[in-house]
Amino acid sequence: MKYTVPFLAALATGVAAHGGVGSYTFSGKTWPGFSPYNPNAGTQTIQRAWYTYDPIMDPQSSLIRCNNRNTETAPLHGEIAAGSQITANWVQWTHAEGPVTVYMARCPDSGCGSWDGSGKVWFKIDEAGLLSGTINKGNWGNTVVLNTLKWTSTIPASLKPGHYLIRHEVLALHQARTPQFYPECAQLTVTGSGSALPDSSYLVSFPGAFKMSDPGVTVEINSDSSSNYIVPGPAVWKGTGGSAPSPTTSVPTQPTTAPTTAPTTAPTTSQPTTQPTQPAGTVQKWGQCGGIGYSGATGCVSGSTCVKLNDYYSQCQ
Repeated sequence: MKYTVPFLAALATGVAAHGGVGSYTFSGKTWPGFSPYNPNAGTQTIQRAWYTYDPIMDPQSSLIRCNNRNTETAPLHGEIAAGSQITANWVQWTHAEGPVTVYMARCPDSGCGSWDGSGKVWFKIDEAGLLSGTINKGNWGNTVVLNTLKWTSTIPASLKPGHYLIRHEVLALHQARTPQFYPECAQLTVTGSGSALPDSSYLVSFPGAFKMSDPGVTVEINSDSSSNYIVPGPAVWKGTGGSAPSPTTSVPTQPTTAPTTAPTTAPTTSQPTTQPTQPAGTVQKWGQCGGIGYSGATGCVSGSTCVKLNDYYSQCQ
């Protein structure tokens, strides 16, 4: 087959710019995604079709949901246990400034295959905005993706089993007051014994979750030297219900052991030094506790552990 020069130039331009999620790693394997520049390569995939590495410029566009016309579904669902991690792998990514967000939406009991994801059904399970520094000179969630081409999140442990869409979005803010949206969606089947679902205060629709005038969407990236950035969209839903009793049980266990050890070491001067370290664990569960360029608190609250997700981001889990 012969291709015209303009066609090849257009193809090269598309491939060279921006980027998108090309595969997912979870449940001990890597699941191939849809290949926008070679669609036949991704026919058996969990990822919904998307067609360009270029951005969506209008958050009110219907394309904002899954970077397609919302009629393209995927042939497969990937099985993942609630409480386990999922890593999105980008084919390429070129921008350091902006947040990463991860959403889920519960599909009908029959599966996600014929569902378009419309309505106030989406809830946020993960986000990372400005990790350190200032808006015009800082490390962002996008910086992590730029350096690693990966983003790892945890499916809420108490999430009710069923079929779900998962939506990864990078919002590029490298051009002042010109936000660029890059979402992709995949189909999952979540297993486990949880029973929790988010209430309506956590649910949003796409489009509708945010607008151009929101402070975290339209940003003066070149001149804003503040360190306060609000990630667009709702609050992160951390999960409630099914596994909530577990943290409640484990939290008292830690203090119970601490007093037992304290008297033993009390005569020593080292114990009082160690004792303040416990309260110093002020990072809430799911908050950042480490990473390159991070200068905040590193101790997690009782019942959580600081887990390294990549060189630039560690999280209390």
